[in-house]
Amino acid sequence: MTEFELIARIGQLFEEMPRNGFEEPGDDCTVLGVGCGESLLFTADLLTEGIHFLRATTPPYELGRKALAVNLSDVAAMGGRSVATLLSLALPPDAADDWAEAFLQGYRDLSAEEGVTLAGGDTTSSRRDITVNVTVIGRAADRCIKRRSDARAGDAIVVAGALGASGAGLRDLLAGRTDTPNARIHNAPVAQTAEGVWLGERTEVHAMMDLSDGLASDLRHIMERSHVGAAIDVERIPVAAGADLAAAVTGGEDYKLLFTAAPEALPELRRAFEARFGRPLHPIGTITDTAADGAIVWLDRGRRIRPDWHGYEHNA
Repeated sequence: MTEFELIARIGQLFEEMPRNGFEEPGDDCTVLGVGCGESLLFTADLLTEGIHFLRATTPPYELGRKALAVNLSDVAAMGGRSVATLLSLALPPDAADDWAEAFLQGYRDLSAEEGVTLAGGDTTSSRRDITVNVTVIGRAADRCIKRRSDARAGDAIVVAGALGASGAGLRDLLAGRTDTPNARIHNAPVAQTAEGVWLGERTEVHAMMDLSDGLASDLRHIMERSHVGAAIDVERIPVAAGADLAAAVTGGEDYKLLFTAAPEALPELRRAFEARFGRPLHPIGTITDTAADGAIVWLDRGRRIRPDWHGYEHNA
């Protein structure tokens, strides 16, 4: 059973359960309206040694930051700001002292930078491998929440940064090159919190999510939830230094924001974003009417190509 098949099965088992005020799952976060025009956002993520990181190539301080950053990114992808976290750790004996201290320092430093409190969690021992579980609670004005289901035919498809650095960094780490710029990016990604909050305020921005599994995989979530198609101009994809197009499309763990926006408002949106953040937005394609086969249409200077590109998906 793949990861997405397991998620689908969980949905089937719980579809008749009362929602108790929570929206249906399917976005980067679960949404709970709390009144007065605001909602709470909840997200959780697991990092497992040997699957998501290797102890030999991932300094514990950087892993502490990464464990938090990937969850902050989910909240930012819905236009919210994180306010609290829950941290649970399963540690083997050889990671219970110096390793744990460095990990917690990294987690603490990023928490302080983002103004997020640690509200609770759990610790336990493990026989061999490290497991990290982080839950983040965010908040957002209801009018600012961006969902994967809000893309519209004709929207521009936009990414908020260069792609592929993390995938290239993983290749470096596996080859023993642990001190390259992309290896450091892979080990310590940065959530686009300020950008997500800013984009959440913009009514011309419709659907939004973060890029965790790669453009080739993540864009399909917007397509499925919004019942639309997508055409991507591959020559417009911003490829990070040291990466290639394949890494930019399939590598995953870039944690850049992917969103759709009204095309007539895009020029002003791009000007305002660059004035605010000092770097550009990158339009890479267009939302189309529903694709017959559910596939992304890849275009190279207007000519359709059929690459075998798939985002990251591990077996459950």
